[in-house]
Parts: sequence; structure tokens; C-alpha cells
Amino acid sequence: MPELPEVETVRSGLAPAVTGATVTGVRVLDVRSIRRHAGTVDTFVDELKGARIESPVRRGKFLWLPLSGGDRTLVAHLGMSGQVLLRAPDAPDDRLLRIRIDVDSPEHGPLSVAFVDQRIFGSMAVDDLLPTVDGEPGGYGSAAPRVPSQVAHIARDPWIPPSTTAAS
Repeated sequence: MPELPEVETVRSGLAPAVTGATVTGVRVLDVRSIRRHAGTVDTFVDELKGARIESPVRRGKFLWLPLSGGDRTLVAHLGMSGQVLLRAPDAPDDRLLRIRIDVDSPEHGPLSVAFVDQRIFGSMAVDDLLPTVDGEPGGYGSAAPRVPSQVAHIARDPWIPPSTTAAS
């Protein structure tokens, strides 16, 4: 099971490759992997295609990639066996690939973000970003006081102290 340290490793590994990247293509190979997305496969693809990704953020075992220019984000939960892997754009699809997001990274050029999940307990969704109730950063990896609606019920990591500059 991907415990919190593993999800943090995924977040920190994705950050240099996807921060500032533009989504150039999206393929959903298994619709069960977007079951927490409020729309259809088409709306999932449409909301991501052409979007610019901000730095990945994590709270608990949820990971999200905020999309520039709005209050939307790509949320991922790895479930028990999910993985978010970086691949070369011409790499063959992983056997258990569920979602493939092609990006153009400012640092690394074209890449693919592969959501691979053996048991399909994990998922991805495009979700609304909401303000945090306390004005504190929404998660580890960003100072923005925003959190996806699907993640708002998860408490902040206990070892990350609140900042002294947040609004009361």
C-alpha cells in the first residue's frame, strides 16, 4: 500500500518534470480510474488538454497537480497499488496503464505521466480547488492556501507546523 512517505516520494519526483509543463494529450484507457471525476471521460480530457501544471502538492496520501489560470486541479490517489510514473513519450505503454497524460516540460521536453494501477483502487479526477478554512497552505509542496474539495476532509500533516503569517 502506498503509504504517505511513498506518496511524498512521488510528489517530489514529479515536481522537476511537471512543474510548468503543458498538457498536450490525455488518454483514459480504463474509465474506472476516473470514477471520482464528476464528469465524463470527455470532460476529464477537455479540462486537462492545453492546461499548464503548477508544482505538485500532497496532503496525506492525496496528490494533486494544480492547473494554472483557474481553480481546478488534477487529483490522484494511489489506492493500494497505483503508481504515477514518468515515461519517455515513445516508451511502450505499461501493461497496467490506466491513464496517460502527455506533457511538454520546460526543463525536460516531451514526457508522459503514466497512471498505472494493478487493482484499480486508485483514481484520478479533475476537481475544484477550495480555500483552506484557516488560510494555511493546503498541502506539502505549495504555500497556496487551497485544497481540492476531495481532499478538504484530510487533516494537515501533523509535523508541519502552521505558519505564523496565515490569517486567523
